Amino acid sequence: MEKYGWIIYNGNLPGTKFLDFASMLQVAAQALGSQTTIVKNNDVLANFINGELRVITDHVLPDYVVFTDKDIYLAKQLELLGIPVFNTAHVIETSDDKIATYQVLAKHQLPIPETIVSPKVFYHREEKKLPDLDAIIARLGLPMIIKEAFGSFGEQVYLVSTKEELLEKVTALYGKPFMFQQFIATSEGKDLRLQVVGDQVVAAMKRTAANDFRANVTAGGTMEAYEPAEHVKKLAIAAAKAIGADFCGVDLLFGPDGSFLICEINSNAHIRNLYDCTGVNAADAIINHILTTLAKRDSNEI
Repeated sequence: MEKYGWIIYNGNLPGTKFLDFASMLQVAAQALGSQTTIVKNNDVLANFINGELRVITDHVLPDYVVFTDKDIYLAKQLELLGIPVFNTAHVIETSDDKIATYQVLAKHQLPIPETIVSPKVFYHREEKKLPDLDAIIARLGLPMIIKEAFGSFGEQVYLVSTKEELLEKVTALYGKPFMFQQFIATSEGKDLRLQVVGDQVVAAMKRTAANDFRANVTAGGTMEAYEPAEHVKKLAIAAAKAIGADFCGVDLLFGPDGSFLICEINSNAHIRNLYDCTGVNAADAIINHILTTLAKRDSNEI
């Protein structure tokens, strides 16, 4: 039986890259015999009344949803209505919060840079209570990375080289969730992006920046196709499995002695740059995985 799907993207963000991602998924779904509608998140309103969950929308409710946004409340609402959502609200929420991501990766004993979470503080205090910066420097050394819990495209990530810079940045971020992280010098200005779908790495690229410690293409980095070794693929797949993702982009850092460390997991990783770099359209694998998963669920229900 043919499945009808929604592809949800954020209708409040500028530019076309978010719609482009959704369009790539729609074309892939059409090729596999699944009709879809591209839907803005602000065209579907979560509604609660008299103990009943609803959504307010002009669209016909789908058999499944591909959720390319971070509107976690909407994703959860759709799940509570019994609609399969890929990725799930829990996966999106974990991936979006870098501190939560590292906690899960550490629990699964996967390699990450050493990280210290800044204690939660509250705004509107006359005196700012800062963590013991000397103890943090003694543990992580300088330079070190300061990374906000929430951010995209390499933004909200900072390199500090002195205690004075560290104090300035911590003071500026006061009240926001952030972490202190070991700087991996062997990966300065370069990393790997591996696109994981199900149990496979479908494509990978190396990103390099000439004048930035971050390698994000959005921040000016260049990209080249990359063929990772099997143990590198297994690491990326393990990272995806740890947070429960059906599909995601896994960023790896080059560690010492040929090792790799997990930098980030993006449950909504855009795939246009990956396609331009490698010629592999990850949308095909993503939709095929979703439809195969739904078919397996249907057969188990019979």
